[in-house]
Amino acid sequence: MTDHSVDPALLFKAETLAEALPYMQRYAGSTFVVKYGGHAMGDAEAAEDFAEDIVLLKAVGINPIVVHGGGPQIGAALKAQGIESRFVDGLRVTDAATMKVAEMVLSGAINKEIVSWIAAEGGRAVGISGKDGRLVTATKVQGAQDLGFVGEPDDVDTRILDTISKAGMIPVVAPIGVGTDGQTYNINADTMAGALAIATGAERLFLLTDVPGVLDKSKRLLSDLTPADIAGLQTDGTIHGGMIPKLQTCIDAVEGGVDAAVILDGRVPHAMLIEIFTRQGAGTLVRRA
Repeated sequence: MTDHSVDPALLFKAETLAEALPYMQRYAGSTFVVKYGGHAMGDAEAAEDFAEDIVLLKAVGINPIVVHGGGPQIGAALKAQGIESRFVDGLRVTDAATMKVAEMVLSGAINKEIVSWIAAEGGRAVGISGKDGRLVTATKVQGAQDLGFVGEPDDVDTRILDTISKAGMIPVVAPIGVGTDGQTYNINADTMAGALAIATGAERLFLLTDVPGVLDKSKRLLSDLTPADIAGLQTDGTIHGGMIPKLQTCIDAVEGGVDAAVILDGRVPHAMLIEIFTRQGAGTLVRRA
């Protein structure tokens, strides 16, 4: 089990924030990169809880960086415009028309909605994409099939993130990158979050999605895994489908210097706080052996 040091009763039943602060401030000065998934952001109450948690992290001295997805929302927008969605190995094939819609939805509607949620909870957020300040320079994903304008991070320049965080604000990043030639690329949000976590030297990478974490064959939550554990679970078929790339992102992050990466159910109220500040945790934590 994850070794947390805070009794949830002390954290969530504290009469005042001041009573809870001593438990929370042990991460003061750390950077947390939080990927907020497209499926996890579909509920208004859950979105409010998420924004509250992000604002609270900032209030206790942690520097949160939010990276958001938006697959379902992109799919709906494409359907409304009569554009067919096609996927290869979980990645959306992105032609010029699809790229235009994806950027509009990600950098526009979703990004600014999350900024507004954070503002409603008393926080100050700045919405950007990987194109702003050349935060993420991307290269085209190469594979057996041409995915169009799907990219992967090649270089991360954290100066814009540093500037926003030092100004007391919270960066909210859309997973869009730019090539050295100025071409816009759609980037998988998990991959984007992992790259930012490595580049910023983050203490934690959180992948908030719509599953509890990694489950064993009896559907019980596996709370702690190492890269070696993950390899074994993949070999015996316990891990399959969309969980494989998520866990690969976690492995890449911890091998790139991130202390730990966690897969969490973003639909659970205050899942991040439970994972960070309680003994039992809330998801699957991946750490180097």
